[in-house]
Amino acid sequence: MASIQEKRHSLAHLLAIAALEHDPKALLSVGPVTENGFYYDIQFSEGRTPIPEDFRAFEKTMRKQVNKKLPFVRQDVSVEEARTHFKGNPFKLAIIDDLAQVGTPITLYTTGDFTDLCAGGHVENTSEIDAQSFMLTHLAGAYWRGDEKNPMLTRVYGLAFETETDLRTYLAQQEEAKKRDHRKLGRELDLFTLSELVGSGLPLFTPKGCFLRDTLAGYSQELQAKYGFERVWTPHMARTELYKHSGHYEKYPERFEVTSAESDDVFMLKPMNCPHHAQLFARKPWSYRELPVRYMENTTNYRDEKSGELHGLARVRSLSQDDGHVFCQEKDMETELRNVVLMVKELYTTLRLDFYARLSFRDDSDKFLGDAATWELAESVITKVAKEESLEAIPGPGEAAFYGPKIDFMVRDSLGREWQCATVQLDFVQPERFGLAYVDSDGAEKRPVMIHKALLGSLERFLSVYIEHTAGIFPLWLAPVQVKVLPISEKHLTYAEGIVTELWKSDIRVELDRSDESLGKKVRNAKVEKVPYIVVVGDQEVTAETLSVEHRSEGKIGALTLSDFLSRHQTEITEKK
Repeated sequence: MASIQEKRHSLAHLLAIAALEHDPKALLSVGPVTENGFYYDIQFSEGRTPIPEDFRAFEKTMRKQVNKKLPFVRQDVSVEEARTHFKGNPFKLAIIDDLAQVGTPITLYTTGDFTDLCAGGHVENTSEIDAQSFMLTHLAGAYWRGDEKNPMLTRVYGLAFETETDLRTYLAQQEEAKKRDHRKLGRELDLFTLSELVGSGLPLFTPKGCFLRDTLAGYSQELQAKYGFERVWTPHMARTELYKHSGHYEKYPERFEVTSAESDDVFMLKPMNCPHHAQLFARKPWSYRELPVRYMENTTNYRDEKSGELHGLARVRSLSQDDGHVFCQEKDMETELRNVVLMVKELYTTLRLDFYARLSFRDDSDKFLGDAATWELAESVITKVAKEESLEAIPGPGEAAFYGPKIDFMVRDSLGREWQCATVQLDFVQPERFGLAYVDSDGAEKRPVMIHKALLGSLERFLSVYIEHTAGIFPLWLAPVQVKVLPISEKHLTYAEGIVTELWKSDIRVELDRSDESLGKKVRNAKVEKVPYIVVVGDQEVTAETLSVEHRSEGKIGALTLSDFLSRHQTEITEKK
């Protein structure tokens, strides 16, 4: 039975058949598989470029081919035969020339009356494809080979899954994802904004968004402090020599450089913090008795990401990290690594996030620094800790940092999507490059092991994931506004103000709706803002000195005294429910 990738590849060919039926003079280029489907880049004749309304006709043609139960027949051909078959198509001829230059065998696949230049693989027969398991979705412009000097082609995208049910499930998930889009919710909940004057990829956080950031980052540092991490501070820029020395300069071309007006120095806005923390360690001699040394810092890094890749908070140019580094003896690296894993487990369990670990090790490429024996030792320690801490773990060959292996914690959100967030990394390279040392018990100088860690990772990226995971329904301890007090009319305002004052005194984040709207409108507005508790006060509450309380998920709770409400509220916060 063909794989889903082979089915998607075969559907790209059927799309080409439909495109040629629509425009017999169209020129085909390439039609690869994507994560959830396929596409084909095509140069249509003037006036024949399809529009979305044409998709149904394309799909009808494709389903007709599926129902014909056509075989995919492979044929090995010479360069000359291939050039003859595709004469008049400059895109196919260019591909043939490239294949010939490197000596790659040339193969054609024929389906019915259609033949395409292709390396495979495909279904043996179109009957293996569920005729209702695919659909065409949208069009885009695409330069031939991604070069703006080349012709602009029309890219026709399609989705494809094993069954129609799988397709419908995916479409429903995508609709839900649109509702949960963190950019949409960020506006509705007034968490952050993007300004063209400030620049792309440089989000601005409102008071509510800033509270969310600070509370998450503060909880991260609270956890770290329990394991002996101490706060440090480093500047947002440094001489480029620092990053050349560490090895990062060539590894991060997305850099912001600043030339000094008074000297020949060239500075960089810092793309990462580890070289700075290494310099903190290098400031004085250390004894083995003083190790491990653990630094933590909530700080912002800057990377000049391509504008086309920027996306809300998920991909930014200013990224904040709950970063930290440990400098320890080799014998202690297992314990220190385990402590970071324990912190991640506690943090993500509190946030009700499902996660697994990707063991990101090196492969055979030459992009990794350091000797093989050191890498093998580090990877064996990571594997041992992951097993003993019962982490759900998968291998990630080739995903290591250039200086050492790591565990990347992959979060599964409520829609089943996966995101890389926390990370812990072993590093034997930077201590060597910076000449870091401590005096061991035998009086000899030795290199410390450096461990990098971030529990949330990029705070902006984490927020993009968490906002969409929760749909903006934050737990009480994280909610920027915990209680909304709604007086039914102006005559109840004085009593409502008193309630607000008492809640503020108890460190409860509360807002008073002073608007002249109806109670129904006030309640709807509070629910749109996803406030955990709504408190209504009217004649009955004023007389009885109570509150009419409604919870976001539990519904109407009824009348509570202020004391009872405060007790309930504080318990929920303390336990981080």
